[in-house]
Amino acid sequence: MSPVYAMIDAPIIAVIIGAAIILFGAERLPKLARSMGQAKREFDAAVTKQPQAPPDAPPSVEAPPPSASGSSSATSSTTPDTPGPAPTAPPPH
Repeated sequence: MSPVYAMIDAPIIAVIIGAAIILFGAERLPKLARSMGQAKREFDAAVTKQPQAPPDAPPSVEAPPPSASGSSSATSSTTPDTPGPAPTAPPPH
């Protein structure tokens, strides 16, 4: 099976460009190309950046450090209590 880009040749590219001119108009094509280039640059910059939490995200909750007393009881837990999944309402009748 041959790759798709091998099947796209000059007449097909000419038809695509002609259809784009008919659909969008000659004066709007440079604006569209410019905005697509800007969007690609912004996407590439965001991909190469380290992932960060959104500014409105709540801070992550970490487990408290173990007590310094050294004694461990059977009822203490090292993991914080986390709520289970939210209960779901039964479907309406």
